[in-house]
Amino acid sequence: MRFRTWVLHSLSIAVFASAGLAQDNRNSPGSAVRFADGGARGIMQSIFIPPRANAPFSLTLYTEWSKPLDTGGTVTRTNERRIARDSNGRIFQERRFMVPKGSDLKPELRIIEITDPEQHIRYTCDPRTRTCDLYEYRLTATESFIPALAPSGPLPDGRGFRQSSDLGVGSTAGFETHGYREVTTFNPGVMGNDKQMISTREFWWSKQLAINLLSIVDEPLSGRQVFTAKDVSTSEPDSALFEAPAEYKVVDRREGKRN
Repeated sequence: MRFRTWVLHSLSIAVFASAGLAQDNRNSPGSAVRFADGGARGIMQSIFIPPRANAPFSLTLYTEWSKPLDTGGTVTRTNERRIARDSNGRIFQERRFMVPKGSDLKPELRIIEITDPEQHIRYTCDPRTRTCDLYEYRLTATESFIPALAPSGPLPDGRGFRQSSDLGVGSTAGFETHGYREVTTFNPGVMGNDKQMISTREFWWSKQLAINLLSIVDEPLSGRQVFTAKDVSTSEPDSALFEAPAEYKVVDRREGKRN
């Protein structure tokens, strides 16, 4: 079995380093992605789902994103989306737009993603056009992704300081989890800021499921993002979730392939 250790980096670093990001990369653990939230755009770092075999689950991921307003206060948007993984490591994920917290609006389904580590394929299905784009998927179900904090200490070139903490063992959504926190302080002038900026990332990781069941990102420019797993079940999900919908047209986007 291959093991990958992914190092937690500050979301602030991801935000500014990813300013020219051409496309999101959901195959990479801990990657920041561009996310449309009902017309606005920003950087959202959701939980990463690895294609782990023999660890099936299904859950609802509740997301709450509070952004600071120039006039003071915050605006908060939310959504809920389904995620599932079967014993073969296949993954089903919904991607939904966000809606104002407390409103009667229902988060519209934006994309369905299905990944299969055995066939090395990924479907990205658009419910508006009833099409599924087929891409290559490189991760395998024999890999294990183990979280590790970046070390505490000064940032390069005098940019600031990072403090990493092990929060010990706790319980999240009925599962034993291990907590980690990273606080990064950026010195004035690093990003055009006239005062120190502090970015915090905290997450609670389940060894049984190999995913974060709670992730909290608090960044002065992007705001506070909280990802909470709800209704977690370890029963085998319906196998139909991991197949491209029969009524959708499949367009092969893999290199060298044409429909």
